[in-house]
Amino acid sequence: MPLVSVLLASVAMIPSAAGALKIPASQPCGQSSTVSYDHVVWIMLENVGYSVIGSSSAPYLNSLADDCGLATNYLAVSHPSLPNYVALTSGSIQGITDDGEPSTHLLRVASLFSELGENWRTYAESMPTACDRVTSGEYAARHNPAVYYLPIASACEREDVPLKLPMNLNSAFTMVVPNICNDMHSCPVSTGDDWLRRYVPMILASTQYQSGSLALFITFDENDNQAVNQVPTIVIAPSVPRGERVADAFTHYSLLRTTETLLKVPLLGGAKTARSMIAPFHL
Repeated sequence: MPLVSVLLASVAMIPSAAGALKIPASQPCGQSSTVSYDHVVWIMLENVGYSVIGSSSAPYLNSLADDCGLATNYLAVSHPSLPNYVALTSGSIQGITDDGEPSTHLLRVASLFSELGENWRTYAESMPTACDRVTSGEYAARHNPAVYYLPIASACEREDVPLKLPMNLNSAFTMVVPNICNDMHSCPVSTGDDWLRRYVPMILASTQYQSGSLALFITFDENDNQAVNQVPTIVIAPSVPRGERVADAFTHYSLLRTTETLLKVPLLGGAKTARSMIAPFHL
């Protein structure tokens, strides 16, 4: 079956209450000035710096940056991977300086997940079983922060699931975690770009995006060990002006603050003082 047909078939299986699609995939941004986002999706990529902007290896990623919004001065907060995922979801690196397995970092702290109860979902590609706390094959537990938080252990078994189609985007917050090849960590940038080309259109065609209630953020956990830990972050939502470039200083705590504010939950840790992305990107 042609790829377009596969995409449309997958989208057709997503629960729909909004009727016909209204926002074309070719122009997902600059479509509406009315904003009320109660669904937030993050796609997490790996270990590529800001130089991917303008790279011929990532034509689709760059087309999204051109069609929607791009934070041009956004920094990750640490190295290696795990502290960034923990910071993104709890407002602090929680003293972590390595990529240890969940068994070595038993986090008894509040997180974005615990704030939302069970109104969240993680889709982790190549994860063998739900809420899997052991790295295996192309699945890296360190890229799946929900499995580190003890207060959500029960919810994790239900809400942290292997990536399968169709994705259900009904939850307030959804984190999409490609495997270590498709996130650009262990395979070429072009491989990750091809993955985005397959999955992003499904999100843009979802009931939630088409109804104007979903904002999508694509970011990287950290760069490729450059001195300045700059990464590109792309903001996609119907109200984001096409081609918007924002040079404000943002960090992963800004993305957490933005998400918590949109979803109306309290700010955690570094999110309390971080700069919000809401006004600059017209969210």
